[in-house]
Amino acid sequence: MVPTTTTLLGGLLLAATGVNAQAAKMQVDLDSPDSVRAAAEIVAKNLYSYYHGDEPGQTPGILPGPPPGGPYYWWQAGAMWGTYVDYWFYTGDDTYNKEAMRSMVFQAEAPVNAYMPRNWTASLGNDDQGFWGMAAMLAAEVNFPNPPKDQPQWLALAQAVFNTQVTRWEEQDCAGGLRWQVVSTNGGYDYKNTIANAVFMNIASRLARYTNNGTYSEWATKAWDWMEALGYITEKYDVLDGGHIPHNCTDVNPVQFSANAAILIHSAAVMYNHSTGEARTKWRGHVAGLLNRTIDHFFPEGIMVERACELEDRVQCNTDQHSFKGYMHRALATVAVLAPFTYDTVVRTLRSSTEGAVASCLADGTCGFRWDRGEYDGDTAVAAGQQMSALAALSTMLINQKRVLNGPLTNTTGGTSQGDPNAGQKFEGISPPRPITTGDRAGAGIVTAVVLASFLGSIVWMGMSWSER
Repeated sequence: MVPTTTTLLGGLLLAATGVNAQAAKMQVDLDSPDSVRAAAEIVAKNLYSYYHGDEPGQTPGILPGPPPGGPYYWWQAGAMWGTYVDYWFYTGDDTYNKEAMRSMVFQAEAPVNAYMPRNWTASLGNDDQGFWGMAAMLAAEVNFPNPPKDQPQWLALAQAVFNTQVTRWEEQDCAGGLRWQVVSTNGGYDYKNTIANAVFMNIASRLARYTNNGTYSEWATKAWDWMEALGYITEKYDVLDGGHIPHNCTDVNPVQFSANAAILIHSAAVMYNHSTGEARTKWRGHVAGLLNRTIDHFFPEGIMVERACELEDRVQCNTDQHSFKGYMHRALATVAVLAPFTYDTVVRTLRSSTEGAVASCLADGTCGFRWDRGEYDGDTAVAAGQQMSALAALSTMLINQKRVLNGPLTNTTGGTSQGDPNAGQKFEGISPPRPITTGDRAGAGIVTAVVLASFLGSIVWMGMSWSER
């Protein structure tokens, strides 16, 4: 049969569509730093399109939200700026530095500058505050350009977060730990969970390494020991979610989120790097145990999957959970540097996972959530989180640079950020903390397993997911 004009045109259109679809896929050579930088630049620009805080009449530093005004809670913008700080550190692209600096200073909220803005009281968790504090700590560690001298400095901002959180550590309930929420009227105030205590440990461990102040190290160790004693960190290095105060925190929710594991393995690697002798040996064991379990659980087939909500046949992940993969990639890259015995394993894992991330991206920098499907999944509901994750994956592929491999800076190895041990003490507003005492500064010692042993037999599913109120 002789083809008609209509048939010819249809064939040409199908061919063209096929070509365009193929061309729409992002092409990256992970062996070429220039190719990786070029791709990261495209994804970074796409991520920035979800931010409007630099526009007239908008609030600096935040993503659209909270619901119903937009899908994002306050903390996720802190995570985004941390991602941009890392992006600058790995790629050298300073396009977003000015807005990152402005945002991180503005959201600290003077005069206390401890990342506890009054506008976010209704959804303020210790983890929310901690994500901004970790971004400030990162800025100090990588010598991100310092704010003007009349503004709060990165190290002081991280210290302010630590100082306000250490006063919330409660011995009377569950023998220690931080509550999930800061404000007593917020849902989840009776929940002491891993993420709140992991970010506290993370900031404490990094302050210990940066300043060489033993008080921070004691608190980091105390936070780990408390989580371990309660069974939030198991003998097999599963990282579980938390428990409720009315149950003495023994009703442990066994769900495993990658963000919890990521922040803890980062913290453990910092402590390993900072410690000596028996303590170093102990932390090495924790790093190795967490790494093995993390790869086994979250990287099936070498590509990251958020196992708690990213199921084979459907995705049940909320806005928060759409951003978790990036935190894991960023954390593991730092682990590889701070604990060199992990380097080969980590880099191999990050590469295979990044291959999956790239396969989920279109040429314009639009990236999907599911990295193990080999194509863009069309997930656009809360896209900023998955853009962050793809940007983190690409950025950390540039790990093999001298300034990265030298490790996070300290105040004796080139770090220039100025600190303030008393930062955050001019507190006004939400749940005023008591002054830090000498006992606090010395640390309250390790939580005894004997006290908690009777509580650890009743692990039940409570159905609480790691998400905002």
